[in-house]
Amino acid sequence: MKGVPTTVPPALPRSMFKTIRCAVFVTAVCIAASSANCFAEDPPIKVVDVKQGMAPSDAIVLFDGGATDAFVGVDGNPCKWQVKDGVMTVGTGFIVSKLHFRDAQIHAEFSVPGNGHGNSGLYVHGQYEMQISNTAGSTEPSKEVIGSLYRYELPLVNAGRPANEWQSYDLIYRAPRYKDGKIAEPGSITSILNGVLVQNHVTFTEPRSPYTPYVYQATPYTGKILESLKRTDAGPLYLQDHQSPVRYRKVWIRPLDDQFKLFQMANAAE
Repeated sequence: MKGVPTTVPPALPRSMFKTIRCAVFVTAVCIAASSANCFAEDPPIKVVDVKQGMAPSDAIVLFDGGATDAFVGVDGNPCKWQVKDGVMTVGTGFIVSKLHFRDAQIHAEFSVPGNGHGNSGLYVHGQYEMQISNTAGSTEPSKEVIGSLYRYELPLVNAGRPANEWQSYDLIYRAPRYKDGKIAEPGSITSILNGVLVQNHVTFTEPRSPYTPYVYQATPYTGKILESLKRTDAGPLYLQDHQSPVRYRKVWIRPLDDQFKLFQMANAAE
């Protein structure tokens, strides 16, 4: 018959039929999943109020120029650092926040004196120190230079300001995870000094500094903190006393999970 082919196409192989059936099945699953997603609603975005010069509305303020009662000394007694004109000056001994947190954003504003080394530091969980020192402009590759993660990493750049000028740190901290009293997963820190990245997701395990408050200024109180840290992954922020009148004017923390609390010696073993 005119227009009708005189040959019949060969039958498709069974393997090809199998491949086509699989492709059709996968496509159907993908379409179904896509349709289901159309009906899923994302949770609303949390709104944080941020006013110029103020801590974010969801931050926990440790110091804002007034009372120092968010901190205690390493012996657990009230903080003895002096406050004058809205500024807290480093006194004798480390101070430690009553707030214990796991992962967090940490903000601190400070000023180093012009005489001497101007040394202090943010000891996160009492284990890892972001260095504060009067070393603006220094090119020496020293662990003492401002912006260093002490005994771990030199800063990417020296972004320090001259003595007596106000400076700021902003840290994003992920705590190490402990198991049976040992670090099972490394922690990390990203640090911004005066608006400039100085540590980019540096990871760490066991602390390296011989000046952690658990060693250098060990007390029964810090011993209980260390026990709690190894059990819960949550710990405090220490401000270092390094025999220099470094000044602080704002310190606040934004916990990035729900693992935060006020530490009490009475329930330290819970």
